Amino acid sequence: MGLRVDRNAKSGVAVVTLDRPERHNAVTLPMAAELAAKWREFRYDDEVRAAVITGAGERAFCTGIDRDAQVPQPSSPYTIDDPLLTLGPKANDLWKPVIAAVNGMACGGAFYLIGEAEFVIAAEHATFFDPHTTYGMVSAYEAISMAQRMPFGEVARMSLMGTAERVSARRAYEIGLVSELVPGHDVLSAALRAAETIASFPTEAVQGTVRAVWSAKEAARAQAMAHAPHLIALGNADPSHQAELFAARGRGGEFRTR
Repeated sequence: MGLRVDRNAKSGVAVVTLDRPERHNAVTLPMAAELAAKWREFRYDDEVRAAVITGAGERAFCTGIDRDAQVPQPSSPYTIDDPLLTLGPKANDLWKPVIAAVNGMACGGAFYLIGEAEFVIAAEHATFFDPHTTYGMVSAYEAISMAQRMPFGEVARMSLMGTAERVSARRAYEIGLVSELVPGHDVLSAALRAAETIASFPTEAVQGTVRAVWSAKEAARAQAMAHAPHLIALGNADPSHQAELFAARGRGGEFRTR
């Protein structure tokens, strides 16, 4: 299915791995449903007191939804069907802490996961970018999620520059998106060390603290998210034009990293 889960009953930590390295850990529809179910399962599993989300291999953490996925849309301009909306732990009412271990490219739909993690530990070679505008799509849910974590100008630049520019791990650390930088081979172990420490504390206090931190920004986030489907319905290019733009990728020159 492309998803691997490893539990450690002794430490209380579960590692969730997007396991499609040959496709840059892009998410299929079955994977999205399985991941949502897994977060909800963790709510009832008292052996899991913290989790780490990562991607297999060193090239990518996640590149969003697989381009081959077929997602039928309702004809109404007032709604959209986005299978990634329930990809993250908070969307599934999981308030046990989740740490993102980013080990390569993180783009587009990856921000549904990064945006709902408590904090991010990144490999030094990791990069972050949002390709939506390049391919005629509105960056709404992704941009809103990142606006909770990045300065306004930084998230606006990343969202608008599309594939032309990538945010380096160093820059992501400087602006607060990433809390720790480590060599690529150490990113999972660094995330595990943090998760194991948190999991060793009384879980009621930990989960209450997670809820308290999120409550500080939840009202603004919920209000912004309510506007997202309308902006996407109005601003997205026709699917056939999106396909043309995607087919032409790579012809516009090299991207730059900052």
